Amino acid sequence: MTGSTASSHPITVLLIDDQAIVGEAIRRMLDGESDVQYHFCNDPTKAIEQANAIGPTVILQDLVMPEIDGLTLVKFFRANPKTRDVPMIVLSSKEEPATKAQAFAVGANDYLVKLPDRVELLARIRYHSRGYIAQLERNEAYRRLAESERHLAEEIASASRYVQSLFPPPMTEPVIADWRHVPSTTLGGDAFSYHTLDDDHLIVYLLDVSGHGVGSALLSVSVLNTLRSQTLPNTDFRQPDQVLASLNDAFQMDKHGEKYFTIWYGVYSLSQRRLRYASGGHPNMILFSGESAASATMHLMPSTGPGIGMVEGMTFDCGELPVGPFGRLLLFSDGVFEVSLAQGGMWHFDDLIQWLHTVPVDAPDTMDRLYQHVKQLHQANNLDDDFSMVQVQFR
Repeated sequence: MTGSTASSHPITVLLIDDQAIVGEAIRRMLDGESDVQYHFCNDPTKAIEQANAIGPTVILQDLVMPEIDGLTLVKFFRANPKTRDVPMIVLSSKEEPATKAQAFAVGANDYLVKLPDRVELLARIRYHSRGYIAQLERNEAYRRLAESERHLAEEIASASRYVQSLFPPPMTEPVIADWRHVPSTTLGGDAFSYHTLDDDHLIVYLLDVSGHGVGSALLSVSVLNTLRSQTLPNTDFRQPDQVLASLNDAFQMDKHGEKYFTIWYGVYSLSQRRLRYASGGHPNMILFSGESAASATMHLMPSTGPGIGMVEGMTFDCGELPVGPFGRLLLFSDGVFEVSLAQGGMWHFDDLIQWLHTVPVDAPDTMDRLYQHVKQLHQANNLDDDFSMVQVQFR
């Protein structure tokens, strides 16, 4: 045994025998063994109480005692939570197979005819104690691991709540905007926002950092704060292509933990009812537009640029679409449509498009319907990735 093991869980022997002479004989056998602590109990009615107090790593117990049957006491030890797993060596004056069988049947780990040879007794005490101490250390390691996992889960939940606190409240003027964000079990890198830039321009964007964990979340928060505070130098935030180019220069992945992100960034002109946008590696976003909800058609806004931070000095294309009297914009991360199915396979972007055709374009609960649908497909409480979605209805 190593010194650390011996110090944390020393070999502790408890002998239960009504004869003081046996207690003294065993004490002498163990005398001089620095790694062994010895305790003697000559009153079997107090044996369990004493065992609970000292925490033995092995119990030696006589089978024949006047106040209680030895086999019954073994049963009591096995029923007691604190001694249920402690190794027990029963001592008997006879070598009887039937008695041995009974002792093992009620929970004994070993059987010795007393008084045993000193060398054999020490060997068996150390053998059984090593096994029990190893079990205690495994249990302690599992307890520490469970505590660590609980603490980590609390930290992740706290970080997730912080990220969500940065998301905007629902908007009713000059457009109607809302969002849904359901984090997965691991901390993700989704972030989004919408707000007016000036009297005529509204910006809306959604980004998704590669990977999961604290690093991804930290980068998403950094990008979110950069866009909210408009701290990109020499950038007109009304020009989506400029914004993405500046983000790409500011967040090169070799300076940010080898992480990149995808983003869709749009600028809506209230006076012209036009939506300008640029995308860097992000999935196609969707605009429903028409004279009315009944006549609105679906427009896919494709991504034409790479992910942000992958290649230095990139330029990005800018697209533009008119928005009719009825207009509804849907932004989402890939966690909305890259959903593993319970029966195997994957729910893809094309499946999302088909599903959207089954829902009225002016349905007020589209985001909630979609979340319930993909959760049913996945058949689990949590999805594999964050479910992040923004919906903007243009007045």
